[in-house]
Amino acid sequence: QMQLEEAGGGLAETGGSLRLSCDSSMRSFSPATRGWFRQFSGKEREFVAGIGWPGGRTAYADSVKGRFTISRDGAENIVYLQMNDLKSEDSAIYYCAEAHGNSPNLLPDQYHTWGQGIQVTVST
Repeated sequence: QMQLEEAGGGLAETGGSLRLSCDSSMRSFSPATRGWFRQFSGKEREFVAGIGWPGGRTAYADSVKGRFTISRDGAENIVYLQMNDLKSEDSAIYYCAEAHGNSPNLLPDQYHTWGQGIQVTVST
């Protein structure tokens, strides 16, 4: 069974950058989509960004457009989330997830595998 593992979280200053990575324990089926979600304390998990393949179509939440970039290393099957110009409101636990099919803005319940999550904290 596939497992996903996030890395790269931690503490950043306002205006700073972090790059999250999401690695999988096995080769993904194709077509597939991998997404990033985040969860604030006491809130529902919300969509951040997604990428589908083949083709590499991407989708972003309005709150991160122009600041975050999702990408995929096909050879290594790793998906990255480059986060620039971080804001305090980006502080959350970030999760990556994978779904069947090539559709980068799926709902959370359409994803079949989730990582454990990783904390991102942006200090003011």
